[in-house]
Amino acid sequence: MKTNNERLADILEGLDHTSHIRLERIPDIDLYMDQVLSFMEENLKQTRRMPEDKVLTKTMINNYAKNALIPPPVKKKYSREHMILLIFIYYYKNLLSINDIGQLFEPITAHYFKAENGRNLCDIYNEVFSLEDEQMKRLREDIRTMFDFSRTTFTDAPEEEQEYLQLFTFISELAFDVYRKKQIIERMIDQLRSETQAGTANGKKSRTEK
Repeated sequence: MKTNNERLADILEGLDHTSHIRLERIPDIDLYMDQVLSFMEENLKQTRRMPEDKVLTKTMINNYAKNALIPPPVKKKYSREHMILLIFIYYYKNLLSINDIGQLFEPITAHYFKAENGRNLCDIYNEVFSLEDEQMKRLREDIRTMFDFSRTTFTDAPEEEQEYLQLFTFISELAFDVYRKKQIIERMIDQLRSETQAGTANGKKSRTEK
């Protein structure tokens, strides 16, 4: 059985091999469904928990289009912009509901999908992921800090129990951190939803008054 120090080393080493899909790797040609699935599987397979897990399926993509997370394909083909949205969805889906992702995406797809002038989805993708290096640096620091704090707990426990209890503390701290951040994200999306609904209601009211 591994020690907690060895587990930490594995985690940090895993972070070294984790990176987003570079924009230049995303095909700049329209793809059929099977080509989309193959691309996503090949480029995100290292993020799967189990080897048999699917990164993406036809049912998922159809569901995303049905719920307006992505615009419908043109002649059964998906553009580079579709691929970008699918990559964002892949990262969001384990934290947020379909409705929340849809709310977050609404202005993005409305203003930047296939934008011919000014900023487009490719620009947004590059800008967002330009923060990755700094984010990974902070993540490594946070993980080390939480691990160090976990090592200060249960110091009076018998040696055969201490290692596991400290591991439990470390995992709990990581989980609580994710839980808090998830709550913050949901709160911001709820605010966006309220603001959108208020704007829609005011627009209807203005048209009625005319």
